[in-house]
Amino acid sequence: MIRILAIAASALSLAACASLAPYGPQQGPGGQGFSEQRIESDRYRVTYNGVGAPGPVADLALLRAAELTLEQGYDWFEVTQRYIDGRPDSAGGVRPSVSVGFGSSSGRYGSYRYSGSSAGVGVGLNFSGPSPTSTVLEVRLGRGPQPDRGEVYSAAEVRANLSGRA
Repeated sequence: MIRILAIAASALSLAACASLAPYGPQQGPGGQGFSEQRIESDRYRVTYNGVGAPGPVADLALLRAAELTLEQGYDWFEVTQRYIDGRPDSAGGVRPSVSVGFGSSSGRYGSYRYSGSSAGVGVGLNFSGPSPTSTVLEVRLGRGPQPDRGEVYSAAEVRANLSGRA
């Protein structure tokens, strides 16, 4: 029985990892994929809605920002704002949980008095599946030499390094 549960847990974990939809534009409200909005001539808001852990979804938002930068004829982009909607535990899938409980009781049953205490340990599995996560980046596009700041990225390098994940 334990072997069957272990196999089922492994299969569900793999399914949760593979739940991110193929990379592409968002196909409607609430759907997975990217969208962008032009704010100024060199500023955009890039959103990626996905399912699963925040890290891979954030990577896809960066990939879209890089592609957009190159499409617009720029060399680099700077992330000026970043919003991530999701928690580190939002990857879903099968997550174990353990609980411990204690109790005591006393009473009377006819002429018999009783009192006692008990303790218990429970183990459970959460089969909730992956949760929706979104990343929103506000980016400024630039040409020429790349500034030496922490949130400035070479669009060509980001595309080369992250396009294999899409």
